Amino acid sequence: MRRWNGRDVPVRRPELPHRLSFREESVRAQIVKRAVVAFALAFPGAAIAVAVAAPAAHADGCYTWNRDLYRGLSGNDVRQLQIRVAGWAGRRDIVETDGRYGPKTAAAVKRFQSAYGLRADGIAGSQTYAKLYALQDDDCTPRHFSYPELDDGCGRGGWSGGPLPSATTKENALHTMWKLEALRRDLGDKPLPVTSGYRSTTCNRQVGGASNSQHRYGTAADLGSLESSLCDVARAARDHGFSGIYGPGYPDHDDHVHVDSRRENDDDGIPNTTSWSASDCGIGAG
Repeated sequence: MRRWNGRDVPVRRPELPHRLSFREESVRAQIVKRAVVAFALAFPGAAIAVAVAAPAAHADGCYTWNRDLYRGLSGNDVRQLQIRVAGWAGRRDIVETDGRYGPKTAAAVKRFQSAYGLRADGIAGSQTYAKLYALQDDDCTPRHFSYPELDDGCGRGGWSGGPLPSATTKENALHTMWKLEALRRDLGDKPLPVTSGYRSTTCNRQVGGASNSQHRYGTAADLGSLESSLCDVARAARDHGFSGIYGPGYPDHDDHVHVDSRRENDDDGIPNTTSWSASDCGIGAG
């Protein structure tokens, strides 16, 4: 109030602009960011500079991503992401680890995000990376699997003695483990023991494995089950990037499920096809 001509007159104060809360600021930033990304995806040929906020700084013992990833991008950071989402390829499909962020990679990222309760938009950003950091150990293996589980199945350990250089075999085994991590998640995060992984040529011969066995390349694993039925494992494996599945009903596979990535193996001398058979589980040959 103020006095004017002997009267008390109310004074109207100017309204201050609304100040956004931290949460409102964050939401607005995300909206703007996603709008920019959507525009870039819709008009990939436009001559514009797209500025997308980088993920929050993070120092991980294995691998750290330094930018958001989405369709149209390429690089080793895309390839590292593809390795980790390879198990979310979808029914009868695979995610190529070619370092190019295409529709298959985007779809796999969406499935990964959905499986872990994240915003399923197919864009790999800070939330997606945070979950991957939580899942991976410092040697890049997923939380629930390890190199010792996947190395030489006859007890000698190591990655030598096969048809490929040991470093390539070990990398194949890492790829296999990330697929197993996705399968384990789909089964309710129940234990999924590996009974046989990589086998050297000598080991494979010793256990009576096929001469062109995927085990010799680090691309296969034999699985038992402590809490899920073997048929549950075999049926779920169809959705997690495994192009080779053999389980109950297939000769000599009534006590385990074999999974492999033969469709991605260009070194085994056989066609890159899908081969599934577990007749007791309703999975026909093919």
